[in-house]
Amino acid sequence: MRFSQELAPCKKENTIIVGDVRISVLSDRTLRIEKGSFTDKRTQFAFCRNYANPQFKHAKNGDEMSIETQTCAFTVNTKTLASSVTFKDGESATPSNAFNLGGTARTLDGTFGVLGGWKGKREKKDHFCLAHIRKGIFATNGVSEIDDSSSVLLNVDGSVSPRPTSCVDKYLFAFKDDYLGGLKEFYSLSGFTPLLPKYALGNWWSRYHAYTDKEYLALMDEFEDKNVPLTVATIDMDWHIVTNVPKDADYKSFQGAGWTGYTFEKELFPDPEGFLQNLKGRNLAVTMNLHPRDGVRYFEQQYPDMARACGVDPQTKRTIEFDLTDEKFRNAYFDILHHPYEKMGVDFWWIDWQQGTKSKMKGLDPLWLLNHYHMLDINRDGNNSVILSRYAGMGSHRYPIGFSGDTVVCWKSLDFQPYFTALASNAGYTWWSHDIGGHMFGKGDNELYLRWLQFGVFSPINRLHSSNKGMSKEPWNYPQVENIAEDFLRLRHRLLPYLYTANVHTATEGVPLVCPTYYYCKDSRAYDKKWQNQYYFGEQMYVCPVTSKGKNGVAKQTIWLPDGVWFDFFTGEKYEGGKEYTIECPFERYPVFVKEGGIIPLLHANGNSTEFKDIELKVYLGNNVYTMFDEQGKISVAMKKDESGCDVIIIPDGVKTESLTLSFAGVKDADVFVNEQKSSLEKLAKMPCKPMKIRVENAR
Repeated sequence: MRFSQELAPCKKENTIIVGDVRISVLSDRTLRIEKGSFTDKRTQFAFCRNYANPQFKHAKNGDEMSIETQTCAFTVNTKTLASSVTFKDGESATPSNAFNLGGTARTLDGTFGVLGGWKGKREKKDHFCLAHIRKGIFATNGVSEIDDSSSVLLNVDGSVSPRPTSCVDKYLFAFKDDYLGGLKEFYSLSGFTPLLPKYALGNWWSRYHAYTDKEYLALMDEFEDKNVPLTVATIDMDWHIVTNVPKDADYKSFQGAGWTGYTFEKELFPDPEGFLQNLKGRNLAVTMNLHPRDGVRYFEQQYPDMARACGVDPQTKRTIEFDLTDEKFRNAYFDILHHPYEKMGVDFWWIDWQQGTKSKMKGLDPLWLLNHYHMLDINRDGNNSVILSRYAGMGSHRYPIGFSGDTVVCWKSLDFQPYFTALASNAGYTWWSHDIGGHMFGKGDNELYLRWLQFGVFSPINRLHSSNKGMSKEPWNYPQVENIAEDFLRLRHRLLPYLYTANVHTATEGVPLVCPTYYYCKDSRAYDKKWQNQYYFGEQMYVCPVTSKGKNGVAKQTIWLPDGVWFDFFTGEKYEGGKEYTIECPFERYPVFVKEGGIIPLLHANGNSTEFKDIELKVYLGNNVYTMFDEQGKISVAMKKDESGCDVIIIPDGVKTESLTLSFAGVKDADVFVNEQKSSLEKLAKMPCKPMKIRVENAR
């Protein structure tokens, strides 16, 4: 296992050393400040410190070091390490929790949609580790500081090493309100988010219940019969031995003897390989749940091989202790416990670590180490895969996808998740997966289920989940909203081209799929708590989620739209931005808007196929150039106003799909010319589009 990049320390000419303090000028807007022991190695937070070529001047006056770059002037006290920034417009600021815009949290376990904030002096702790949102890299005064002193060092081979406890290592960011530019620079420093495989962006099904293989496959049949597409089949913990654990098995887990396991439960899954291959034959990716805390015990089928690999006599029945800091255990953990199942058909692992932050290496969070090694291993040999696991601090964006924990089924939980999801972009963490519909304590509320599912469709990962059979999230379990819910799940699958394109933008440009309104909008109202649940969904869509119960199924909602011209994604109704609107939302209506000039690619295919062979471009007339990405290539479409004020859509040569059609939103009456031949909107919507020029006159 090796990193794809070579070590890239800051250039010596960009460093300033004063006694036991080293200041590295990483860019015009970022400083690294060290005291005590210096290191050029990677850390959990920092991957590359040579990503820019800043031009700067510096001078020392007593204990004060001043550094002037092209964008601002930094001041650092070399004794106290206190710092401040003065921007070119004359504004000055110091890093403070009071101004920080926040980041994200380890888990939503045990919460009811309420978490402590980063502004408090202490973080509340429980057995789930952290229930507070941590700081992010942005602040309302333009300056933030991230302390990296306690993170471990990363070696070239992917292993980790402790660092001196007496050192100080922190980063000062002066991004002001350049959120997208600042986030891209953060990724340049900390590593970009990997490209997700296409299947991760569709509909996932999951349930915590001891089902049989026949029961599971029958459920997949029912999804197919109802033409509700899925892309990921999740198999929760009861796939392994849970209830039939020998009474003399050695365990110390607070959850119970069967929490950790690696042997299929034959009473439920008599033919594991056949079961997995059946799922693969349905074009489903497969993930299975892990709780690795309790090691490997003598009753596991892999125990003899694990024992010998770790230097233990199998006859002793001694438990093989879980310890990823031990190279022997680590190699055996992957080679013996995981790789055989991957050959059977498991595409990635759901790592459900809930056992604290301590490991055998001081300061090393075992959750972070699990995420780190699992991500390296699942992507060995150039594979493109993911993990599903909890957040383990800054730098965790390199190990997607995030599992936000066991959500309580209530309106407060739903109301918190849009804000929480968008806010996470301030920590570079853009691929949160929630228990859509909620995990526990629910009562089968049809309206709550539907509104949560609708949010799931317009969230990073749409993973339906529940804690038992009675709460299972199949639409037909909620008869009042079944048809609407199924239509929205089909829509999520249709959005795959838009989602995958956003995925490419995240991996290459650092642009999040979901982000706060203030990333794109300079209006002060973008920071108002009243609108904190609203968010951008990609660069062209804006979502105002319904998160409160309506009256007789109709939610009355007040929304605010950023500046510009917007169209309702579903109806094409036009809205002027910069204004508030009160809208009524019956079950079938969800407030999603597309900006003028938007081009939204949609998939036409039925079933679980994720191939982009048959694409519809939903066009909202205006000026724009949009490039849709696929694993096999890309399609670029340009739209502009010509001299007469008409909208012109140009579809170039090199279209990769078998069929490409256009539909227009927000257009009532128009004259359409295809390659200068008069047509109509009705004919155009049914016409396969090859490379051509389309002109639309009198559209409004």
